[in-house]
Amino acid sequence: EALQPILNGFRWLGIDWDEGPDVDGPYAPYYQSQRLEQYQAAVTTLVERGAAYHDYATPEEIQQERQAAEQSKTSYTYSRRWMAETPEERARFESEGRQAVVRLKMPREGTLELNDLIRGQVSFEWQREQDHVIQRADGSCLYHLATVVDDHDFQITHVIRAEEHLSNTPRQVFIAQSLGYELPQFAHIPFVAEPGSRTKLSKRKLDSYRKNRDFAALCELGETIAQSIGLQISAETFNPVIVDFYQQVGFLPHAVVNYLLLLGWSLDDRTEHFTAEEMINNFSLERVNKAPASFDPQKLLAFQAYEMQKLSLDEKLAAVTPFAERAGWIAAAANLAAPDRVRQVVAAAGDRLVVGGDILQYPEFFVADNQLTYDEKAFDKRLRKPADAARLLQEFRAVLADETEFTAARLEQRLKDWVAEQGIALGQVIHALRVAVTGKSVGFGMFESLEILGRESVLARIDAAMARV
Repeated sequence: EALQPILNGFRWLGIDWDEGPDVDGPYAPYYQSQRLEQYQAAVTTLVERGAAYHDYATPEEIQQERQAAEQSKTSYTYSRRWMAETPEERARFESEGRQAVVRLKMPREGTLELNDLIRGQVSFEWQREQDHVIQRADGSCLYHLATVVDDHDFQITHVIRAEEHLSNTPRQVFIAQSLGYELPQFAHIPFVAEPGSRTKLSKRKLDSYRKNRDFAALCELGETIAQSIGLQISAETFNPVIVDFYQQVGFLPHAVVNYLLLLGWSLDDRTEHFTAEEMINNFSLERVNKAPASFDPQKLLAFQAYEMQKLSLDEKLAAVTPFAERAGWIAAAANLAAPDRVRQVVAAAGDRLVVGGDILQYPEFFVADNQLTYDEKAFDKRLRKPADAARLLQEFRAVLADETEFTAARLEQRLKDWVAEQGIALGQVIHALRVAVTGKSVGFGMFESLEILGRESVLARIDAAMARV
């Protein structure tokens, strides 16, 4: 349940894997729940080699030791008072009704020196390490043991992970060395930081991020699209910190990957856009930065706009059609004069369509004429308040009614000729015309809009607007 969204996100981004979950491979099984025997064997070996031990301390006893260290203002180190390394010691503790966990018996002096491919030479003092639990009393094993055994069994050569895992490395190196494993190379890459910050981005701080104008705009974009198609959303599942958000809003996978690539890595100081093949050929750990990079919603949208503009009309149509379908527009458009209404709107909207869900900004081209909704402020400003707006629109309606060539170019010329004959400015009628036929004051080309709607709808909508005036 927790894994599937991650796998789905990778697939949507076009990032596949040659072995592992859902793919299988030579080192299967790949799920930890299916590898309990391997983990138990490792625990047994660690205990036999003196690198781990059975511990019978209760949580309360551990807590008392911690509190004592705090009161004395000293760093906490487990006393190993309840450590059992012989069958006799185990039997004695178990006779008291105690249950054992298995802990690592970490070194308490010396230093671990390690070369990290991102951070260079790093060192850890063993005395700072605790005797970490690797197996619970119920026999289940914890992450630190499982990941080391898995990496060895799967023949992992490079462990590339976020920098917050750097502190986990000493205990994992200790486990690997105690089991006689060859160490992989480690590369601890920077995390993605909050907008304008160096603090790690978190899906749980959405309300805080909304104070950032650009992040708030990205949230609002997504929420508007979600509401238009009846998508039930929550901060847990619909959040710009989660990959699924971008799929549901209509981002192009390649745009997201290209942007993420440059968060902490660069080829040079000028190249920003890469094909998938160029990413693979040029990426290297040597050019990964140590410092975290801040998430920049505007920059991400710029990458998305760039990729969207490169699409052919058919490709762009494929990107927006799922949203038109979920809005119920495809079936509705089939009843209108133009069966390819979505294609017409996509062509006319051009670069206004930045994400696939932006098609939902244009419901006026897919609703029945008697279901058109109006922006009331725009209606008052353009149709009710100007003294001559309604009269001029009614007179131009007659021109439209007589026009047999209902194309954008022809309609533009007719309007220009008509306003010249009337001795008025173009703005005295075109704004009222737009609100009357689309219900709002902004949009793509007015004359393209008229052509898409067709003469019958345009005339019907002008009549409906006149009735409202």
